[in-house]
Amino acid sequence: MTNDNKKPSAKTSKLKAHVTFLEMNHAPLRNVPVPTRPTIALIRAENIPAEFYRYLYELVGKAHHWEDRRNLPDARLYSLINHENAEISVLYADGCPAGFFELNKEKHPESIEILYFGLGQNYQGLGLGKWFTYAAISAAWAHKPEKIKIQTNTLDHPAALQLYQRLGFSPVATQDVKIREWK
Repeated sequence: MTNDNKKPSAKTSKLKAHVTFLEMNHAPLRNVPVPTRPTIALIRAENIPAEFYRYLYELVGKAHHWEDRRNLPDARLYSLINHENAEISVLYADGCPAGFFELNKEKHPESIEILYFGLGQNYQGLGLGKWFTYAAISAAWAHKPEKIKIQTNTLDHPAALQLYQRLGFSPVATQDVKIREWK
């Protein structure tokens, strides 16, 4: 496997972000109905090629300047995304990849973290967000942890923090960070 991604230059600008860490200590009491349009399918992915994961990561993360996995070598990325503690599900809308979420089960049964989550920009504003967030939460609770965790920051979708709180997450900490701009 090769990694054709360019290394970040020294001139890459840094963006300030305020990170909020959230936890949920019990499963939601109500369901969120499945949207009827577009036609959707949520499929758990296994044996994921690094190239497909990179596509998903950029589809969702580029607009929000995700950086943790942006320049990992293919072999390292492949081992992370196909590790027994990783669980990745892909949302398809009208047959096209529309978003994904990744659960980190490393600290199970104490907690499960929704490590990555989001919709591509073309699939935002279609009424999928609340249901898709609930689907990720439900997938995490299916493992019966004591709590689930997620984090968001001010570079994420502006409705993310409010949505997480409406669905039952509570803030537990904050931190200011600098993130490399994804151009």
